[in-house]
Amino acid sequence: MTTDNTAALAINAADVEAAAARLQGVAHRTPVITSRTVDEATGAQVFFKAENLQRMGAFKFRGAYNALAQFTPQQRQAGVIAFSSGNHAQAIALSARLLGMPSVIVMPQDSPAAKLAATRGYQVGQQASEVVLYDRYTEDREAIGRKLAQERGMTLIPPYDHPHVMAGQGTAAWELLQETGPLDVLLVCVGGGGLISGCAVAAHHLSPGIEVIGVEPEAGNDTQQSLAQGRIVHIDTPKTIADGAQTQHSGTLTFPVIQRLVNRIETVNDAQLVETMRFFAERLKLVLEPTGVLGAAALMHGVVQAHGRRVGVILSGGNVDIARYGALLAGTGA
Repeated sequence: MTTDNTAALAINAADVEAAAARLQGVAHRTPVITSRTVDEATGAQVFFKAENLQRMGAFKFRGAYNALAQFTPQQRQAGVIAFSSGNHAQAIALSARLLGMPSVIVMPQDSPAAKLAATRGYQVGQQASEVVLYDRYTEDREAIGRKLAQERGMTLIPPYDHPHVMAGQGTAAWELLQETGPLDVLLVCVGGGGLISGCAVAAHHLSPGIEVIGVEPEAGNDTQQSLAQGRIVHIDTPKTIADGAQTQHSGTLTFPVIQRLVNRIETVNDAQLVETMRFFAERLKLVLEPTGVLGAAALMHGVVQAHGRRVGVILSGGNVDIARYGALLAGTGA
């Protein structure tokens, strides 16, 4: 792992800093939360970046807005298309509304009704975001997205494998470190790698020597396998409650950043995620989705030892169906 040269990577610190300027006054500067209970239990000084309190409930707004804000007038007129089953869909739809452009979101036909309604609810004037449904088991969402983009002249923005998306997501760590000062460790959840790649670039710039650790669900450790093999490993869709991390592989742009700037990837299981969600609900009064507590679960269950160190943790989102959330915490859901 080297940190002295990011010239060959998709993004650098200047890109993250520029994204932070674009997002100023648009994205929420989410709070950094501490817990004496967590500090005593871990022996560390821990700082949680609460992206569950971001606009539309997750860090995804940062990357979506940063990407759309750089559209040309012609691109804005034609609009944006994205494929997503959740947070990226809502982030693109909201950003498009704020910037006054049409949006089309390709979503699975079995998406939760609440997510479909939320995505359609972001209107431009009287026009709601258009949702195109597909069968996730028999159809290829990326192919559908590319076909629609070509037919309609729209710009396709993928969920993570895009430099403007990556740089926007990195502003979460940029803000965290601006507030806390240098940290010894940064814990970030890993799906396709957009968040951790952007955060790793920001972290190494603002806190040289920091250890960046990614956390995946135990059932979906494709990035951990990829780092071990030195190439992008593709897996079947993992069965985990961390639906935001049910990706099958890292991105071609995100993986080189992870290879160079991320120290290692750890994993946690679903039971540890539920226990961590319960802690945040009971003790810190925060609603977090399973993916949102991946980093926190690794720290709080001793997967990552950080005694005597200053630790930052990205709490990535809080978009969870409330009935399912209650069932998970009650031990009656899966």
